[in-house]
Amino acid sequence: MTNGTDFRAILRTGTPIIDVRAPVEFQQGALPAAINLPLMNDEERAAVGTCYKRHGAEAALKLGHSLVKGEKRQQRIGRWVEAFHQHPEAYLCCARGGQRSHITQAWLREAGIDVPLIVGGYKSLRQAAIAATAEIVQRPMVLVGGCTGNGKTDLIRAHAAGIDLEGLAHHRGSSFGRTLVPQLSQASFENALAVEMLQRDAPRWVLEDEGHMIGANHLPECLRNSMAKASIAVVDDPFEIRLERLREEYFTRMHRDFLQASGEEKGWQEYSDYLHHGLFAIRRRLGLQRFAQLKEKLDSALVEQQRDGSTEAHFSWLKPLLAEYYDPMYRYQLEKKAEKIVFKGNYEEVAGWLRA
Repeated sequence: MTNGTDFRAILRTGTPIIDVRAPVEFQQGALPAAINLPLMNDEERAAVGTCYKRHGAEAALKLGHSLVKGEKRQQRIGRWVEAFHQHPEAYLCCARGGQRSHITQAWLREAGIDVPLIVGGYKSLRQAAIAATAEIVQRPMVLVGGCTGNGKTDLIRAHAAGIDLEGLAHHRGSSFGRTLVPQLSQASFENALAVEMLQRDAPRWVLEDEGHMIGANHLPECLRNSMAKASIAVVDDPFEIRLERLREEYFTRMHRDFLQASGEEKGWQEYSDYLHHGLFAIRRRLGLQRFAQLKEKLDSALVEQQRDGSTEAHFSWLKPLLAEYYDPMYRYQLEKKAEKIVFKGNYEEVAGWLRA
Protein backbone atom coordinates (compact mmCIF):
# COMPACT_ATOMS: atom_id res chain seq x y z
CA MET A 1 0.00 0.00 0.00
CA THR A 2 1.22 3.53 -0.82
CA ASN A 3 2.73 5.25 2.17
CA GLY A 4 0.45 7.93 3.72
CA THR A 5 3.24 10.47 3.27
CA ASP A 6 4.02 9.72 -0.39
CA PHE A 7 1.68 12.48 -1.50
CA ARG A 8 2.81 12.64 -5.11
CA ALA A 9 2.23 8.90 -5.57
CA ILE A 10 -1.24 9.24 -4.02
CA LEU A 11 -2.05 12.04 -6.48
CA ARG A 12 -0.55 10.25 -9.48
CA THR A 13 -2.32 6.94 -8.89
CA GLY A 14 -5.69 8.56 -8.19
CA THR A 15 -5.87 6.73 -4.85
CA PRO A 16 -9.42 7.06 -3.44
CA ILE A 17 -9.67 9.36 -0.43
CA ILE A 18 -12.49 9.31 2.13
CA ASP A 19 -12.53 13.00 3.01
CA VAL A 20 -14.22 13.57 6.37
CA ARG A 21 -14.10 17.39 6.28
CA ALA A 22 -17.37 19.32 6.33
CA PRO A 23 -19.09 19.93 2.95
CA VAL A 24 -18.18 23.64 2.93
CA GLU A 25 -14.48 22.77 3.25
CA PHE A 26 -14.74 20.14 0.52
CA GLN A 27 -16.37 22.63 -1.85
CA GLN A 28 -13.55 25.11 -1.28
CA GLY A 29 -10.95 22.58 -2.39
CA ALA A 30 -10.73 18.82 -2.92
CA LEU A 31 -8.91 16.13 -4.91
CA PRO A 32 -10.53 14.48 -7.96
CA ALA A 33 -10.48 11.03 -6.31
CA ALA A 34 -11.94 12.23 -3.01
CA ILE A 35 -15.35 11.21 -1.66
CA ASN A 36 -16.85 13.62 0.87
CA LEU A 37 -18.30 11.67 3.83
CA PRO A 38 -18.05 14.20 6.67
CA LEU A 39 -17.61 13.44 10.35
CA MET A 40 -19.54 16.66 11.06
CA ASN A 41 -21.84 18.67 8.82
CA ASP A 42 -21.34 22.40 8.33
CA GLU A 43 -23.49 23.43 11.31
CA GLU A 44 -21.87 20.93 13.67
CA ARG A 45 -18.38 21.98 12.56
CA ALA A 46 -19.23 25.68 13.08
CA ALA A 47 -20.53 24.99 16.61
CA VAL A 48 -17.41 23.01 17.54
CA GLY A 49 -15.17 25.73 16.07
CA THR A 50 -16.89 28.43 18.12
CA CYS A 51 -16.60 26.29 21.24
CA TYR A 52 -12.88 25.75 20.59
CA LYS A 53 -12.25 29.49 20.36
CA ARG A 54 -14.18 30.25 23.54
CA HIS A 55 -13.50 27.28 25.77
CA GLY A 56 -10.55 25.35 24.33
CA ALA A 57 -9.81 21.99 22.73
CA GLU A 58 -11.17 19.71 25.47
CA ALA A 59 -14.59 21.41 25.53
CA ALA A 60 -14.74 21.40 21.72
CA LEU A 61 -13.96 17.67 21.57
CA LYS A 62 -16.64 16.97 24.16
CA LEU A 63 -19.20 19.00 22.21
CA GLY A 64 -18.27 17.18 18.98
CA HIS A 65 -18.92 13.79 20.58
CA SER A 66 -22.26 15.02 21.94
CA LEU A 67 -23.32 16.27 18.51
CA VAL A 68 -22.35 13.07 16.67
CA LYS A 69 -23.62 10.15 18.71
CA GLY A 70 -26.19 7.38 18.73
CA GLU A 71 -28.00 6.79 15.46
CA LYS A 72 -26.27 9.72 13.75
CA ARG A 73 -22.86 8.26 14.58
CA GLN A 74 -23.89 4.81 13.34
CA GLN A 75 -25.21 6.23 10.07
CA ARG A 76 -21.91 7.99 9.41
CA ILE A 77 -19.87 4.92 10.29
CA GLY A 78 -22.11 2.91 7.95
CA ARG A 79 -21.35 5.26 5.05
CA TRP A 80 -17.60 5.05 5.72
CA VAL A 81 -17.76 1.24 5.88
CA GLU A 82 -19.68 1.12 2.60
CA ALA A 83 -17.16 3.45 0.94
CA PHE A 84 -14.24 1.36 2.19
CA HIS A 85 -15.79 -1.85 0.86
CA GLN A 86 -16.14 -0.14 -2.53
CA HIS A 87 -12.59 1.27 -2.34
CA PRO A 88 -10.47 -0.97 -0.07
CA GLU A 89 -7.32 0.91 -1.10
CA ALA A 90 -8.72 4.22 0.20
CA TYR A 91 -7.17 6.59 2.73
CA LEU A 92 -8.83 8.77 5.34
CA CYS A 93 -8.29 12.49 5.18
CA CYS A 94 -9.33 15.58 7.14
CA ALA A 95 -8.01 19.14 6.97
CA ARG A 96 -4.61 18.61 8.61
CA GLY A 97 -4.56 14.97 9.67
CA GLY A 98 -5.80 15.84 13.15
CA GLN A 99 -8.71 14.97 15.39
CA ARG A 100 -11.35 14.29 12.77
CA SER A 101 -9.45 11.69 10.77
CA HIS A 102 -8.13 10.05 13.96
CA ILE A 103 -11.64 9.84 15.46
CA THR A 104 -12.99 8.41 12.20
CA GLN A 105 -10.14 5.89 12.07
CA ALA A 106 -10.82 4.83 15.68
CA TRP A 107 -14.56 4.37 15.06
CA LEU A 108 -13.84 2.32 11.94
CA ARG A 109 -11.43 0.12 13.92
CA GLU A 110 -14.27 -0.57 16.33
CA ALA A 111 -16.25 -1.72 13.28
CA GLY A 112 -13.39 -4.06 12.33
CA ILE A 113 -11.88 -1.95 9.53
CA ASP A 114 -8.41 -0.42 9.56
CA VAL A 115 -8.09 2.53 7.14
CA PRO A 116 -4.76 4.43 6.87
CA LEU A 117 -4.58 8.21 7.19
CA ILE A 118 -3.15 10.88 4.93
CA VAL A 119 -0.42 12.33 7.15
CA GLY A 120 -1.02 16.08 7.34
CA GLY A 121 -4.45 15.71 5.68
CA TYR A 122 -5.77 17.68 2.73
CA LYS A 123 -3.32 20.49 3.41
CA SER A 124 -0.38 18.18 2.66
CA LEU A 125 -1.98 16.90 -0.55
CA ARG A 126 -2.76 20.45 -1.65
CA GLN A 127 0.83 21.56 -1.07
CA ALA A 128 2.08 18.52 -2.98
CA ALA A 129 -0.22 19.36 -5.91
CA ILE A 130 1.02 22.97 -6.03
CA ALA A 131 4.67 21.85 -5.90
CA ALA A 132 4.13 19.19 -8.59
CA THR A 133 2.51 21.69 -10.95
CA ALA A 134 5.30 24.23 -10.46
CA GLU A 135 7.87 21.56 -11.34
CA ILE A 136 6.07 19.83 -14.21
CA VAL A 137 5.16 23.00 -16.15
CA GLN A 138 8.89 23.68 -16.62
CA ARG A 139 8.92 20.94 -19.27
CA PRO A 140 8.80 22.06 -22.93
CA MET A 141 5.34 22.83 -24.27
CA VAL A 142 3.62 23.85 -27.48
CA LEU A 143 0.35 25.76 -27.62
CA VAL A 144 -2.41 25.17 -30.16
CA GLY A 145 -3.89 28.47 -31.31
CA GLY A 146 -6.52 29.55 -33.79
CA CYS A 147 -9.85 31.31 -34.00
CA THR A 148 -13.04 29.91 -32.48
CA GLY A 149 -14.32 26.77 -34.18
CA ASN A 150 -10.98 25.43 -35.42
CA GLY A 151 -11.20 22.24 -33.33
CA LYS A 152 -8.30 23.08 -31.00
CA THR A 153 -9.79 21.14 -28.09
CA ASP A 154 -10.25 18.02 -30.24
CA LEU A 155 -6.61 18.20 -31.32
CA ILE A 156 -5.45 18.45 -27.72
CA ARG A 157 -7.68 15.62 -26.51
CA ALA A 158 -6.36 13.36 -29.28
CA HIS A 159 -2.71 13.95 -28.35
CA ALA A 160 -0.95 11.75 -25.78
CA ALA A 161 0.66 14.84 -24.20
CA GLY A 162 -2.45 17.00 -24.47
CA ILE A 163 -3.83 18.67 -21.35
CA ASP A 164 -7.42 19.80 -21.89
CA LEU A 165 -7.52 22.88 -19.66
CA GLU A 166 -11.08 23.71 -20.70
CA GLY A 167 -12.23 20.19 -19.87
CA LEU A 168 -10.65 20.44 -16.43
CA ALA A 169 -12.29 23.84 -15.91
CA HIS A 170 -15.71 22.64 -17.17
CA HIS A 171 -15.82 25.70 -19.43
CA ARG A 172 -15.00 26.32 -23.10
CA GLY A 173 -13.44 29.71 -22.48
CA SER A 174 -15.71 32.06 -24.45
CA SER A 175 -18.84 33.94 -23.37
CA PHE A 176 -20.76 30.89 -24.70
CA GLY A 177 -18.35 28.54 -22.93
CA ARG A 178 -20.36 27.32 -19.96
CA THR A 179 -21.30 23.66 -19.76
CA LEU A 180 -23.98 21.86 -17.77
CA VAL A 181 -21.33 20.75 -15.27
CA PRO A 182 -20.66 23.47 -12.65
CA GLN A 183 -17.13 24.85 -12.51
CA LEU A 184 -14.90 23.68 -9.68
CA SER A 185 -13.49 25.95 -7.01
CA GLN A 186 -10.11 27.43 -7.89
CA ALA A 187 -8.25 25.05 -5.57
CA SER A 188 -10.10 21.98 -6.91
CA PHE A 189 -9.34 23.05 -10.50
CA GLU A 190 -5.64 23.40 -9.67
CA ASN A 191 -5.66 20.02 -7.92
CA ALA A 192 -7.28 18.38 -10.94
CA LEU A 193 -4.65 19.96 -13.21
CA ALA A 194 -1.81 18.64 -11.02
CA VAL A 195 -3.29 15.13 -10.99
CA GLU A 196 -3.80 15.16 -14.78
CA MET A 197 -0.21 16.21 -15.45
CA LEU A 198 1.23 13.72 -12.94
CA GLN A 199 -0.78 10.89 -14.48
CA ARG A 200 0.22 11.73 -18.06
CA ASP A 201 3.85 12.44 -17.12
CA ALA A 202 4.74 13.57 -20.66
CA PRO A 203 8.21 14.88 -21.57
CA ARG A 204 6.52 17.91 -23.17
CA TRP A 205 3.00 19.32 -23.11
CA VAL A 206 0.41 20.27 -25.71
CA LEU A 207 -2.10 22.85 -24.49
CA GLU A 208 -4.55 25.34 -25.96
CA ASP A 209 -3.45 28.96 -26.29
CA GLU A 210 -5.71 30.15 -23.47
CA GLY A 211 -6.13 33.48 -21.74
CA HIS A 212 -5.38 33.57 -18.04
CA MET A 213 -9.06 32.92 -17.20
CA ILE A 214 -11.25 29.96 -18.23
CA GLY A 215 -14.68 30.99 -17.02
CA ALA A 216 -14.27 31.57 -13.28
CA ASN A 217 -11.04 29.58 -12.99
CA HIS A 218 -7.65 31.16 -13.57
CA LEU A 219 -4.51 29.35 -14.64
CA PRO A 220 -1.79 29.00 -11.99
CA GLU A 221 0.86 31.68 -12.36
CA CYS A 222 3.64 29.14 -12.94
CA LEU A 223 1.70 27.69 -15.89
CA ARG A 224 0.92 31.13 -17.34
CA ASN A 225 4.61 32.02 -17.20
CA SER A 226 5.60 28.83 -19.07
CA MET A 227 2.84 29.30 -21.64
CA ALA A 228 4.03 32.87 -22.29
CA LYS A 229 7.37 31.45 -23.50
CA ALA A 230 5.95 28.49 -25.46
CA SER A 231 5.86 28.09 -29.25
CA ILE A 232 2.48 28.15 -31.00
CA ALA A 233 0.95 26.02 -33.76
CA VAL A 234 -1.99 27.83 -35.36
CA VAL A 235 -5.01 26.00 -36.79
CA ASP A 236 -6.64 27.84 -39.67
CA ASP A 237 -9.61 25.97 -41.16
CA PRO A 238 -12.08 27.41 -43.70
CA PHE A 239 -14.86 29.56 -42.22
CA GLU A 240 -17.62 27.12 -43.25
CA ILE A 241 -15.94 24.19 -41.50
CA ARG A 242 -15.63 26.27 -38.35
CA LEU A 243 -19.31 27.17 -38.51
CA GLU A 244 -20.28 23.50 -38.70
CA ARG A 245 -18.19 22.69 -35.65
CA LEU A 246 -19.84 25.51 -33.73
CA ARG A 247 -23.29 24.43 -34.91
CA GLU A 248 -22.65 21.00 -33.41
CA GLU A 249 -21.13 22.39 -30.21
CA TYR A 250 -23.46 25.28 -29.35
CA PHE A 251 -26.78 24.50 -31.03
CA THR A 252 -27.03 20.72 -31.40
CA ARG A 253 -25.11 19.36 -28.41
CA MET A 254 -26.07 22.04 -25.87
CA HIS A 255 -29.73 21.82 -26.90
CA ARG A 256 -29.65 18.04 -26.48
CA ASP A 257 -27.82 18.23 -23.14
CA PHE A 258 -30.25 20.77 -21.66
CA LEU A 259 -33.26 18.74 -22.72
CA GLN A 260 -31.78 15.51 -21.35
CA ALA A 261 -30.95 17.20 -18.03
CA SER A 262 -34.17 19.16 -17.47
CA GLY A 263 -36.87 17.84 -19.78
CA GLU A 264 -38.52 19.35 -22.84
CA GLU A 265 -40.03 22.58 -21.48
CA LYS A 266 -37.51 23.58 -18.80
CA GLY A 267 -34.58 22.34 -20.89
CA TRP A 268 -35.62 24.50 -23.83
CA GLN A 269 -35.85 27.57 -21.59
CA GLU A 270 -32.40 26.85 -20.12
CA TYR A 271 -30.94 26.41 -23.60
CA SER A 272 -32.48 29.71 -24.73
CA ASP A 273 -31.19 31.45 -21.60
CA TYR A 274 -27.70 30.02 -22.21
CA LEU A 275 -27.50 31.55 -25.71
CA HIS A 276 -28.98 34.86 -24.58
CA HIS A 277 -26.58 35.08 -21.65
CA GLY A 278 -23.59 34.42 -23.92
CA LEU A 279 -24.55 37.27 -26.22
CA PHE A 280 -25.52 39.60 -23.36
CA ALA A 281 -22.11 39.10 -21.71
CA ILE A 282 -20.36 40.86 -24.61
CA ARG A 283 -23.00 43.51 -25.36
CA ARG A 284 -20.75 46.46 -24.44
CA ARG A 285 -17.94 45.23 -26.67
CA LEU A 286 -20.36 44.75 -29.54
CA GLY A 287 -22.01 48.11 -28.99
CA LEU A 288 -25.60 48.22 -27.76
CA GLN A 289 -27.08 48.82 -31.22
CA ARG A 290 -25.25 45.86 -32.77
CA PHE A 291 -26.11 43.74 -29.74
CA ALA A 292 -29.82 44.54 -30.23
CA GLN A 293 -29.60 43.55 -33.92
CA LEU A 294 -27.90 40.23 -33.18
CA LYS A 295 -30.29 39.50 -30.32
CA GLU A 296 -33.21 39.94 -32.70
CA LYS A 297 -31.64 37.43 -35.09
CA LEU A 298 -31.01 35.04 -32.18
CA ASP A 299 -34.65 35.28 -31.11
CA SER A 300 -35.81 34.48 -34.66
CA ALA A 301 -33.39 31.56 -34.90
CA LEU A 302 -34.72 30.09 -31.66
CA VAL A 303 -38.30 30.34 -32.93
CA GLU A 304 -37.28 28.44 -36.08
CA GLN A 305 -35.32 25.82 -34.13
CA GLN A 306 -38.21 25.22 -31.74
CA ARG A 307 -40.68 25.01 -34.62
CA ASP A 308 -38.88 22.57 -36.93
CA GLY A 309 -35.57 21.62 -35.29
CA SER A 310 -33.47 23.53 -37.82
CA THR A 311 -30.34 25.31 -36.55
CA GLU A 312 -29.55 27.03 -39.87
CA ALA A 313 -30.99 30.40 -38.83
CA HIS A 314 -28.46 30.67 -35.99
CA PHE A 315 -25.82 31.43 -38.61
CA SER A 316 -27.55 34.79 -39.18
CA TRP A 317 -26.10 36.02 -35.88
CA LEU A 318 -23.15 33.65 -35.44
CA LYS A 319 -21.43 34.61 -38.72
CA PRO A 320 -21.29 38.34 -37.96
CA LEU A 321 -20.35 37.60 -34.34
CA LEU A 322 -17.31 35.65 -35.52
CA ALA A 323 -16.39 38.06 -38.32
CA GLU A 324 -16.86 41.28 -36.36
CA TYR A 325 -15.89 40.27 -32.82
CA TYR A 326 -14.24 36.93 -32.06
CA ASP A 327 -11.95 36.63 -35.10
CA PRO A 328 -10.53 40.19 -34.98
CA MET A 329 -10.02 39.88 -31.22
CA TYR A 330 -8.06 36.63 -31.46
CA ARG A 331 -6.05 37.73 -34.50
CA TYR A 332 -5.04 40.89 -32.65
CA GLN A 333 -3.89 38.78 -29.70
CA LEU A 334 -2.00 36.43 -32.03
CA GLU A 335 -0.21 39.31 -33.78
CA LYS A 336 1.42 40.17 -30.46
CA LYS A 337 2.80 36.60 -30.31
CA ALA A 338 3.90 36.40 -33.96
CA GLU A 339 7.50 35.52 -33.13
CA LYS A 340 6.32 32.41 -31.23
CA ILE A 341 4.37 30.90 -34.17
CA VAL A 342 6.28 27.87 -35.48
CA PHE A 343 3.62 26.23 -37.66
CA LYS A 344 0.34 27.13 -39.35
CA GLY A 345 -2.05 24.90 -41.24
CA ASN A 346 -5.52 23.36 -41.32
CA TYR A 347 -6.73 20.89 -38.70
CA GLU A 348 -5.19 17.80 -40.32
CA GLU A 349 -1.89 19.55 -41.03
CA VAL A 350 -1.52 20.75 -37.45
CA ALA A 351 -2.49 17.28 -36.16
CA GLY A 352 0.25 15.76 -38.33
CA TRP A 353 2.79 18.35 -37.21
CA LEU A 354 1.99 17.65 -33.55
CA ARG A 355 2.38 13.90 -34.08
CA ALA A 356 5.76 14.45 -35.71
